Amino acid sequence: MMFRTALLASAALAAAPALANDSTAELGTGGLILSRNDVIAMQSEDLFISRDRVKVDYVFRNGSDTDITTIVAFPMPEIVGGPDMNISIPDDASDNFLGFSGTSDGQPIQPQLEQKAFAVGLDITAELTAHGVSLNPFAQEVYDQLAKLPDDVANEWRDRGLTTLNEYDDGSGWKKERTPLWELRSTYWWRATFPAGKDVHVSHSYKPSVGSTAGLSFFYDGQFQGDYDDYKGRYCIDSGFENAVRKAAKANGDSFPPYSESRIDYVLTTGGNWALGNIGKFRLTIDKGDPKSIVSFCGTGVKKIGPTTFQMEAEDFYPEQDIQILFLDTWSDEGGPQ
Repeated sequence: MMFRTALLASAALAAAPALANDSTAELGTGGLILSRNDVIAMQSEDLFISRDRVKVDYVFRNGSDTDITTIVAFPMPEIVGGPDMNISIPDDASDNFLGFSGTSDGQPIQPQLEQKAFAVGLDITAELTAHGVSLNPFAQEVYDQLAKLPDDVANEWRDRGLTTLNEYDDGSGWKKERTPLWELRSTYWWRATFPAGKDVHVSHSYKPSVGSTAGLSFFYDGQFQGDYDDYKGRYCIDSGFENAVRKAAKANGDSFPPYSESRIDYVLTTGGNWALGNIGKFRLTIDKGDPKSIVSFCGTGVKKIGPTTFQMEAEDFYPEQDIQILFLDTWSDEGGPQ
């Protein structure tokens, strides 16, 4: 159902200094999940993805002659603490770290948030809470709370794999910092009623986790190498994309092109808990943001509908794979991404 397509735009080829190949990892995030049932169908899904916002508009229809009340959930991506974890989190200090919000038939949804912390496969939520430690392993307050733990508790947690002792030099001498290792699982959920024989319009939006790399991780020393085979399959990179990268490298007078990369991973395959499992009408719109940027992703029948936007549509659509998007952005004369 999905085949290769790369969508290219002309690039301003400015000279840029050599870049460190520093990266942050993206977190795969998807859409809504319903409790499994055989009477509520997804009439349509309109999915918009950009690096600033993901927005999804659904139309559900209860095909039975009885009102159905069920649970609707939005699973947030799991996040795992650790001294070497470099993950893109839009608001790492907040429980709602993606800024999730939604409406049902135009009215704001008031979801509940369920959060659980796990270490070595065990639920440690109650234990963290009992010692006054927050669940989000990336919140600064967690480090302050761990520092105040009694030594016997801190040592036991380290022995059990809940935390580790991170040692580093910040320029003022060596520091030792208690660091969380647990995994946080977060889900927004609410009860929704789907009236018999009627359409229900549900929308939600959030800020995506966008992975990034300064420079390219798959092209250096004048050739495609490193992670390129993985990138080529994951983002459906074609010869047009390759030619654009080679041209940019040559015009820059170096063995590297003046690009930085960013990535989004949208989980499309975890839904399907509705009648038939197919989506009646599916539309995907991707906005690359800057006309000079390059974007590549897998899709069928993709059309360019604007200077920065691309769209595909399908009927009776069954998602067979997730949506993974690669963006390349040019560098300015000042040495930073445009």
